[in-house]
Amino acid sequence: MNQPYEVAVYYFPQWHPDPQNEEIRGAGWSEWVSLREAKPRFPGHQQPKVPLWGELDESDPEVSRKQIDAAADHGVTTFLYDWYWDLGKVRQGPFLHRALEEGYLQAPNRERLKFALMWANHNELSRERFEAMIDYIVEKYFHAPNYLTVDGKLYFSIYEMYTFVRGLGGIEEAADALESFRRKAERAGYAGLHLNAVEWGLQEQHRAILGDDVQALISRLGVDSVTSYVWIHHAEPEAFPGADYAACAEDAIGLWPVFRDKFGVPYHPNVTMGWDPSPRTDQGKPLERGEYPYTPILTENTPEAFEKALRRAKAYLDEGNTTPPMVTIYAWNEWTEGGYLEPDTVYGMGYLEAIRNVFGARK
Repeated sequence: MNQPYEVAVYYFPQWHPDPQNEEIRGAGWSEWVSLREAKPRFPGHQQPKVPLWGELDESDPEVSRKQIDAAADHGVTTFLYDWYWDLGKVRQGPFLHRALEEGYLQAPNRERLKFALMWANHNELSRERFEAMIDYIVEKYFHAPNYLTVDGKLYFSIYEMYTFVRGLGGIEEAADALESFRRKAERAGYAGLHLNAVEWGLQEQHRAILGDDVQALISRLGVDSVTSYVWIHHAEPEAFPGADYAACAEDAIGLWPVFRDKFGVPYHPNVTMGWDPSPRTDQGKPLERGEYPYTPILTENTPEAFEKALRRAKAYLDEGNTTPPMVTIYAWNEWTEGGYLEPDTVYGMGYLEAIRNVFGARK
C-alpha cells in the first residue's frame, strides 16, 4: 500500500572506494575495513557486526537495486543521503558521492524510493564555495522526479547549522546565502526549498554563534522544519560502556514535544535503531569514556525494541503533531556506528520487518 507516512532513513555513503579516501588510506579502502577489524570491548558486546549481504560496493547500480527493493518492500519511502562537499582532504568538491550518483541514480528501480540530501557540513565554507556547492546540487539532483518534496518544495537538510553560520561569517550572511539558494532553485524552475535543520546543530552550546533566541534564528534563516539525526545527540545515557536501549528511547521520545514547542516549526520525530561507534576507536586501547567515538554503547536494541519505538513515533504522528507525518530513522547503513537496517547475521531482516510491521510496505 502507499502509506500516508514519510519514512525517511539516513544513508551513510562510505561503503565504496572513493578516490580521495584511496589517496590517503590506500587502494580499495572503504568503511568495511574498520568494521571488519572491530573487536568486542566488554562482555556480551557484539562486535564485529557482520552484514548478511556481505561487503557490498554501493556504487554498483545492482547493489543499489537490491537496497532500494529491500527498503521499499519494508515501508521505507526515502533515503536521506549524508552528503559532503569540500570535506575530502585531497581536493575540493563532492566527496563520497559515488553511492548516490553511480549507484542509486543509475539503479533501474530508483523510482521506488525517493531521495534527498542531508548536508553533512562538518567543515566551514566560504560564500564562494557555498555558491559552487548549490550550483552543483541544483544542476545534479533537483531535476530527478523522485527527489523528496514537502508541499511541492525540495527538501534540503543541514546537519551543523552553527558550522554553516560560522563559516559564512554570521547569521545575516548565512540568511543571505540561503536566499541565494532559494533563488537559484526557483530560477531553475522549481517551487523552492523546504529547509530542514538537524537539532544537533541548534543546541544551546552554540549560542555564541547562533544567538539566544532559536525561534528568531529559525525565522531569519527560513527554516521550515527540524528533526534529529540520532538519539545520542540529545539523550546520551549516563551508563558506560553499555547503556540500555529502552531507557535511552524513553529519554529521547520524551523530548519530541519539547522540540515541537521549542523550535516553532514542525519537528519530525527521529527513531534510532542503535548506537555503537566502537569500531572507530583505537582497537588496541582500553575503551574509556570521552569524546566521540568514546561514548556509551546502546545494548538490547533488538528488532522488537526498535519496533516499540517506531510505534511510539507513529502514534505521535497520528496525533497531528507534525505536518507532513514524517519520521526520520537512523540509519540504513551506519555499520561502524551501530545504526543499520540492512540485514545482519544475528537478526536477519528483523529491523526492516519492524518498519513494515508499523508502517506497512510500499508497492
